[in-house]
Amino acid sequence: MPFSGEPIVQITNASIFQEDKTVLNDVNLSVEKGEFVYLIGRTGSGKSSLLKTLYCDIPLHMGNIKVAGFDIDKIKRKEIPLLRRKLGIVFQDFQLLQDRSVAENIYFVMKATGWKDKSKMKSRLSNVLMRVGLGAVATKMPHQLSGGEQQRVVIARALVNEPSILIADEPTGNLDPEVSDGIFKTFEEINKSGTAVLMATHDFKIIENYPKRTLRCEKGSVFDSAATPA
Repeated sequence: MPFSGEPIVQITNASIFQEDKTVLNDVNLSVEKGEFVYLIGRTGSGKSSLLKTLYCDIPLHMGNIKVAGFDIDKIKRKEIPLLRRKLGIVFQDFQLLQDRSVAENIYFVMKATGWKDKSKMKSRLSNVLMRVGLGAVATKMPHQLSGGEQQRVVIARALVNEPSILIADEPTGNLDPEVSDGIFKTFEEINKSGTAVLMATHDFKIIENYPKRTLRCEKGSVFDSAATPA
């Protein structure tokens, strides 16, 4: 599938750190608008640290990263919430508020990102839940849902602000294969609507069944999996 225009993610000569340890050196890569890219590698290879750097959970000390129009190496603390409104972030461990309903979990993100009109919030809630196939769970608590349903709520929450890119860190890591397949198809549908997806995964069955461009973290570097690390 051809892509054109400015990349949604552009990384140039970046070093990625985890605390005071360099985990990736001289990273150069891009993700085009509307592209779907896998990020693979062993545990500890730097996948999660790279993703966290993209949404400023880990600071960038060396190199240049541009994400959704923001220069991560120059970004000010007050601008980070503005960046994250353009991103959808999906975690392996869901990170849902267990004492709040599905609707309240999603409203929490809306309020934190500037939503105020209650009628628009209600409409958007219905829209994102329908989009992930969960139109009837708004009043349920997270513990009343299966793992797959909870992950769909996380995806719905990530879609609230119509992000330019979804960043997903092992989104099927805690799910069985059949459920994982359904979750992945949800990501594909989101991608087909124009949202880029950058997904870290160990799920090689998914990669085999749904081949996409694949980046590998290995030996302190990131490279296209078709290439050979230096």
